[in-house]
Amino acid sequence: MHKICPSVFAFSLMLFVFFSCKPEKEPRVLNLPKTDLSQADLIPKPALLNASYSAFPLDQFTAIQTAPDSLGFEEVGIFLSEKIKDRTQLQISVNTEFPEQESVIYIQQSDSLSKINNESYALKINKDSIILSAASASAAFRGVQTLRQLMPMKPSDSIINYPVWPIASGTINDTPFFEYRGAMLDVARHFFTVEDVKKYIDLLAYYKYNVLHLHLTDDQGWRIEIKSWPKLTEIGGATEVGTEPGGFYTQEDYKAIVAYAAKNHMTIVPEVDMPGHTNAASVAYPILNGNGKTPEIYRGTHVGFSTFDTRKDTVYQFIDDVVREISAITPGPYFHIGGDESHVTQKNDYIYFVNKVEQIVQKYDKKMIGWDEVATADIDTSSVVQFWQSKENAELAVTKNLKVIMSPAKKAYLDMKYDLKSEYGLNWAGYVPVDTAYVWKPEAYENIPRENILGIEAPLWSETISTISELEYLAFPRAIGYAELNWSLPEQRDWENYKVRLGNQAPFLESMDVNYYPSPLIDWKTQNKAIKE
Repeated sequence: MHKICPSVFAFSLMLFVFFSCKPEKEPRVLNLPKTDLSQADLIPKPALLNASYSAFPLDQFTAIQTAPDSLGFEEVGIFLSEKIKDRTQLQISVNTEFPEQESVIYIQQSDSLSKINNESYALKINKDSIILSAASASAAFRGVQTLRQLMPMKPSDSIINYPVWPIASGTINDTPFFEYRGAMLDVARHFFTVEDVKKYIDLLAYYKYNVLHLHLTDDQGWRIEIKSWPKLTEIGGATEVGTEPGGFYTQEDYKAIVAYAAKNHMTIVPEVDMPGHTNAASVAYPILNGNGKTPEIYRGTHVGFSTFDTRKDTVYQFIDDVVREISAITPGPYFHIGGDESHVTQKNDYIYFVNKVEQIVQKYDKKMIGWDEVATADIDTSSVVQFWQSKENAELAVTKNLKVIMSPAKKAYLDMKYDLKSEYGLNWAGYVPVDTAYVWKPEAYENIPRENILGIEAPLWSETISTISELEYLAFPRAIGYAELNWSLPEQRDWENYKVRLGNQAPFLESMDVNYYPSPLIDWKTQNKAIKE
């Protein structure tokens, strides 16, 4: 017998009293179509699903109720109400009684689910109620994304003189396969505005991502305000790849991104790439440069030519200030130090540098993440290695019992071209069509053990893109596939089934004005097929 959580009991009692006190009236009769929850185009695919072949009527007589005294649950209810309004124009009340209420969406906390996973949720969809039970507010938020995907894009044809959106009935029990489900956006090669980043967060959250990694600095630009070193943005932030001016985030801008991500139950991971990829910083402050010269502004795309002076105390004071200021406005647990492609840094200097910077990151209560080259340094088990290219470095990380984020360029780099027809992107790691992005086993890739893997992160480097439309072209639909690889059980991944569900994402993507790549491998159920062909 399961122990009943007091808050759940109180919530259930409140609902019982509420419905018991409602005046009796004639029940409404709805002519809703037969549904089959098992045929729903859900991405990621849930762990367990059972259909009951009726429907919940989402309409003007629906309300949302959330469990009292459950941290963050009311905010999740408000989020759902906002998204319902965006799609249907319905004004769905949250925790407000009204006499005309006929159907309710309950969102409640479950202690039993929290014992499974902090992001576990369960949905029970009936003819007059939807019960969303969740381990936490984040779990409830993931369940809300499933509900959003179950909502039709258009109301049902019925004999009722008001619109109704039928939601297929049944039960769903769900939990993520990987705890870290990330995407990376390079805002350094080309700058993307706060609004661009927010839209990317919107799209990623819909598919249950929980991490956005921002590559904030590189040779071409420095994108985050550091108050103790103002020239970083005044000079280093003024350029990007090509001839256009760059840009940067003030700390208030960055806080706005962090807050928006938090509303979507996503963590921001900031990256300051070093000791290589540091030309923009050294242009602003030549004292940081490892070759003792004043560098010139760089607008190209070559890599590996820059380095900090790894033996200078001023460099480490600089890094301490940078990590301190960014960490103070980043509530998440991670700080990414880059560490890749430091080709002109001597090996001993590189190891010395990574070890010193790890200590600085830990000083400000963050866990260090670095690209797989950092595995060659003497880092401790609290730090994380991001596998992007070197199998040997990834294996070294495993021997040191380090956690690994899977981002192999040949499978997970969003900036790789889909095929010969791709308008944007590169192909140094090969072409990554939609099927190649999906048909691989991250939990067994290059023999990295499952127990060492935090999850998958899909990086999007921005050498060839400068607008949100171009970003969307490279990210979608492949980012949707990585969402399923991160969340769903391996035995549930099936390309033939997935590509059907993916094709049926077209109406949502078009409703969000997403410039997705219409891969010829997919039968897109688009509302505007002429445009996509």
